[in-house]
Amino acid sequence: MNDEVIIRSGELVAMRLFDVAYAIDLAAAERLWSNRLGQSSSRSRLTTAPAKAVAFGVPPLLLSLDPVAIELEGARVAAQATARLYDFGVVVLALHVPVAGLGWARFADRFNALDASIGGAASSNVWADLLATVSAVIAPACDRPNESVVQEDYLLGIVRTLAEPLDAASLREKADLVRLLSGETRALSAGAQRELMSRAFSYFADDLVVLTWDRAFVYEPRGDSDVADVIEVANAQLVEFRYYDELLDRELPRMYERIGAAQRTTALLAAQRFAQLARRLYTLVAEVTELREKADNALQVTEDVYLARVYAAAIELFRVPNVSAAVDRKLEIVRDTYAALYEEASSRRAEILEIAIIVLIVIEIALAVFRS
Repeated sequence: MNDEVIIRSGELVAMRLFDVAYAIDLAAAERLWSNRLGQSSSRSRLTTAPAKAVAFGVPPLLLSLDPVAIELEGARVAAQATARLYDFGVVVLALHVPVAGLGWARFADRFNALDASIGGAASSNVWADLLATVSAVIAPACDRPNESVVQEDYLLGIVRTLAEPLDAASLREKADLVRLLSGETRALSAGAQRELMSRAFSYFADDLVVLTWDRAFVYEPRGDSDVADVIEVANAQLVEFRYYDELLDRELPRMYERIGAAQRTTALLAAQRFAQLARRLYTLVAEVTELREKADNALQVTEDVYLARVYAAAIELFRVPNVSAAVDRKLEIVRDTYAALYEEASSRRAEILEIAIIVLIVIEIALAVFRS
């Protein structure tokens, strides 16, 4: 690189996503937040895409938090904190660190320093403290809160203006995007570089988005946040599906244990036990199906081809379809088990009824003999 790219304005964003409840009443959460803390909140919408082209199924609630001081390259830096709440029970915490007047190498170093400070492998308590602050206020708005350990981390490097305006092709040529997105200081192989840069998108000549598993770079001179929001939604869907995948992983062994226990009971009690298990499984299937539909419909992309491509690539990259398919397979096992239990309960009831009829017949015969 002959002339280093200088970033005039942009920001680094670290996100951590949590599944905190079965569902969140966003209207109630908004009232609680305003009444308790008096801080600002807003219902999110995409800023540049037409409403009919791209829209949230249920617009999430964005909460403004107090700035947080974090350690970055040996100094304390103030980061703006936000929380975004999704109605299907996911909370996205984000820390925004503005950058200005940095050369590309320093920009990459700062990005890696942010990851080291509060990324997935860091031991910082900042995320737990932020989540506790938010949860303490919105708890009454949460339906069946949980203490899930399912979390996801994601980093965004966003550039809005450069000292020397560049189109996407020139930026890819002059800036070391591979180092920024890989976090590695050693050179990657040609194959690894191609794979890392394989999900790059541009709509206009002067914008660029590059997605990777745990990081993304966004160059958007117009300053809109639609791409970042779309990436966030894909991550939120991943967290939701991962939660239910792990929930079903825990539930299936318990289900088999309960069936075994019911089979070992007397015939008189077995029918009732099987019926109770069937009702429990039916409720589980209904709840998971409802939440899956909410997560699936979190973002509806119809006419904005560019955002649709970014969204589809993010969903595929984050393995959301794979986790969703795993949830479907486990739900199918539960549905089949429910059907079998229902049949078993009906069969046991029929057996009890037949026994009762035989007993009554025997009693009737005995009475007739006794009278004679």
